[in-house]
Amino acid sequence: MRSRTLTLLAATVSTGLVLSACGANSSDSGGSGSSSAPSSSAAAAGGASGKVGVILPETATSARWEAFDKPMLQAALTAQGFEADIQNAQGDAQKFSTLADGFISSGVKALIIAPSDPAVGAAVEAKAKGAGIPVIDYDRPSLGGSADYYVSFDNEKVGQLQGQGLADKLKATPGAQVIQIEGAPTDNNATLFTNGQDSVLKPLFTSGALKLVQKQPINDWDNQLGGTTFEQILQGNGGKVDGVVAANDGLAGAVITILKKNGLNGKVPVTGQDATADGLMAIMRGDQYLTIFKPIKEEAEATAKLAAALAKGDTAGADAIATGKLHDPKNNRDIKSVLLNPTLILEKDIKTVVTQGYVKASEICAGDLAAKCTSLGIS
Repeated sequence: MRSRTLTLLAATVSTGLVLSACGANSSDSGGSGSSSAPSSSAAAAGGASGKVGVILPETATSARWEAFDKPMLQAALTAQGFEADIQNAQGDAQKFSTLADGFISSGVKALIIAPSDPAVGAAVEAKAKGAGIPVIDYDRPSLGGSADYYVSFDNEKVGQLQGQGLADKLKATPGAQVIQIEGAPTDNNATLFTNGQDSVLKPLFTSGALKLVQKQPINDWDNQLGGTTFEQILQGNGGKVDGVVAANDGLAGAVITILKKNGLNGKVPVTGQDATADGLMAIMRGDQYLTIFKPIKEEAEATAKLAAALAKGDTAGADAIATGKLHDPKNNRDIKSVLLNPTLILEKDIKTVVTQGYVKASEICAGDLAAKCTSLGIS
């Protein structure tokens, strides 16, 4: 997601799971963050009091982190009786480590991290473990690390939905040429998205029903790099493409910019992920074919419940929440996990994202899209 991608949003769409808005708060390290005191009602209900530290990865490639994850984590952790201090590392590994050091030295009840670099996450987890602080990997795992639990979506299923959605759209075009623009090779989620896509598309490439032009991961989920990379591949293929797998809405937007430049937007279906406002508007304009909705609110609430159990030393309670598992090949261990279900979003499904509160109608229905929203029953 930064589905880097997506999910369509499978929730959280604003995550504005839209992922297209940024917020900034001051902190000692200059990070974006927020803090909230525990509610008296949550404490009275037996919530876990104390402070929890949260470090989100960045805001440059996906609006979801500030638009969705931050406010939804804030609300979920507060409901559990925590004081939540939510910071954003802005893609800076040193800043991520510094924020973590601050949280660990202050003795937070739990540490929730979504690192851009799994190696940095693993190093942070080692420090937290030494200090006796439980760690939850949020949305993406720190491979080779020691997190107690992992909360995310079924990311292979995200990829399967993307691949199947595009395959269905291209059924009437035998031998359709496909370009895949994938997420960061260092992000295990991106690997899982690709694995899911390949489970659907590889047999079609093998049979000749579709033709793979090129598959290219994009370092750091960099949208600008994704656009220039796509343009180079397109030019190298004589300007021909029938469908594009873009791993998230940010990369999809970059691809669409190049398609517009070549007069191909609206003619070439493009996938996405995260059900961001920009992605949903692109779908209504016909420039993007699908996105994946990931209910970030569910992700945030599951994380907060895990943190509450861990803060009270209730391992059995935490295990009852995290009934899935993710295999970490770097240290050959299974991480107890909560793996939520993503949802495919086509134009006809956009109302669902709005109805569930991940995106406001006012965010996507202005100007040229007012009539389209009306036709879709969005108000």
